[in-house]
Amino acid sequence: MSPRIRPDRRDSRLFCAAVTSSTRLTPHLQRVTVRGETLRAFPWQGYDHWFRLFFRHPHQERFHVPEVGAESWWKPYLAMPDEVRPYCANYTVADFRADDGELDIDVVVHRDADGEIAGGAAIWACSAEPGEELALLDQGLMYDAPADASSVLLVADESGLPAVAGILRSLAPGTAVRVLQEVPTDADRRPLSGPPGMRVDWIARTDPHAVPGAAALTALHDYDDVDPHGYAFVVGEQTLATEGRRRLHRAGMPKDRITFSGFWKTERH
Repeated sequence: MSPRIRPDRRDSRLFCAAVTSSTRLTPHLQRVTVRGETLRAFPWQGYDHWFRLFFRHPHQERFHVPEVGAESWWKPYLAMPDEVRPYCANYTVADFRADDGELDIDVVVHRDADGEIAGGAAIWACSAEPGEELALLDQGLMYDAPADASSVLLVADESGLPAVAGILRSLAPGTAVRVLQEVPTDADRRPLSGPPGMRVDWIARTDPHAVPGAAALTALHDYDDVDPHGYAFVVGEQTLATEGRRRLHRAGMPKDRITFSGFWKTERH
């Protein structure tokens, strides 16, 4: 049901590109499209293919490309002086067009208590101008469904929506799939392509001050059709990921059939 492919970290490659456009898809999602000649060779695998995104901080005059070592990228990145070290964040490939060397990045638009756009990535995405330089470090897939999985369950908050969309688009026809997808508002729903018969439960938060992921976790606790022979992919705010995995395991799903990842951690409780 999945290729179960991981890139060899020793062969990780940095792809340089530049912004071509930045567009608001929904009230809380900004799409940044980037292009670069090296991106034509990006080894896109579909599903939740993700990468590390490097871009210039607002106070930096220009973008400095980080080095990627033979065994790791982290140490040489941290060794860069503060005044030139770029911002780093993890993102999913929202769409990819190899012939054009073009890739889409969907960024959640967070806001602070005053309603202002908050967070380094959101501020960058919403203000990015054509020509803005950046780099991507390929990280492969997290999605890892066993070949004998009888069904797929996807659970996410808005930060995991690009991964959910990519997985649905990559699943084979005939895959039995259920989605519990939390979004900030009803206006943040978006069309999703996937196997015929898939069921998507959109869970819009009714309280704008609610902790993201909490509504999806409640829906998962109320979910009575946990398939011990299936596969689950639970991502988003850290509590959703960790508690979601715990709930599924207690309901009978083996741990090796659950992929979970905390994409971020809220400061609200």
